[in-house]
Amino acid sequence: MTATLLILFICSYLAFSISAICGGGAGLMLIPILGQLLPVSSVPAALSIGTFTSSGSRLILFRKNICWPIVKYFVPAALPAVWLGAWLLKFVNPVYLEIAMGLFLVSNLTFLFQKKKELNKTEHPSNFVLGLIGFSAGFLSGLTGAVGLLFNRFYLRYGLTKEEIIATRAANEIILHLVKIVLYFLFGLISMKVIYIGVVVAFSAVLSSWSMKWILPKLSETSFKKIGYYAMTLSGFVMLSQSSSDLLAANNGNLATNSKNKGIETKLKWQDSHFALEFTYNEGFEFEQLIPITDLTNEQQKIVYSKRQSADEIVIEAVYVIGSKSYEAYYFKNNQLIQKIDFK
Repeated sequence: MTATLLILFICSYLAFSISAICGGGAGLMLIPILGQLLPVSSVPAALSIGTFTSSGSRLILFRKNICWPIVKYFVPAALPAVWLGAWLLKFVNPVYLEIAMGLFLVSNLTFLFQKKKELNKTEHPSNFVLGLIGFSAGFLSGLTGAVGLLFNRFYLRYGLTKEEIIATRAANEIILHLVKIVLYFLFGLISMKVIYIGVVVAFSAVLSSWSMKWILPKLSETSFKKIGYYAMTLSGFVMLSQSSSDLLAANNGNLATNSKNKGIETKLKWQDSHFALEFTYNEGFEFEQLIPITDLTNEQQKIVYSKRQSADEIVIEAVYVIGSKSYEAYYFKNNQLIQKIDFK
């Protein structure tokens, strides 16, 4: 366990160091790692212990750079939303939300190819929109424990300097993290294992904040923004990979791609259902789904049974091609395929 905690400390230090440079996102980077150590519902609690400490240390270091006009509309809207998100965590599987968050983060890929002038454009949303952003951040933060990079685009487009982004984000989030920790405790989501893992993350976060204080002034504003968009995009891909794997495992799913004669085939198993997408150079795309033989008409069933011969198992697939639908019957004996027929 000591080696595991040491690896967690190193990964947390690197995540918070990158977070300090790009304006946030350590939590999203750590979700896949913590997901290997804790149950999914306990990950947000451990993250909140670390991110609360991180926000506190950054607030001390950059308190003179806080943009208070953002804070006064962001925080009041976010506080009640945190309670809602933390309460729903007991009933909602956050994996589905993480997939949506991953897709949103990957959408920032376009910003990586923007020129300096386009990258430095500013947008100042109305006070009402600031409140909506705060509510969304609070809700998602309560439900997942980390949404820093999701709202990084807002901070980067607002026209703040890199120091102002770090300070304002810390001021917006420190109270949220404290409220979340209390709520997670009241909802029974904090165990001793969550506490000592959270403490390891917290210690690495403080050390990172102090060391990054000397690196940040050496970065230009444009480089700071570029790193931010790179971090968002990379975290999106990582989150999609991790959450998709968790979703497949939770639903007894499996996804596999195989090459076949004159094409490729992708098969998806989901709970008790089986699907396949097949592409051949001469026939194009086909979508296939396993169905029970009772889904066939009486005439179709007669056709299938008339070809049964010595088979002890029959598997039926519905085959969908643009503009038409057909069926395939596979006959097995002793788990060996002995015959296949196509019919409509």
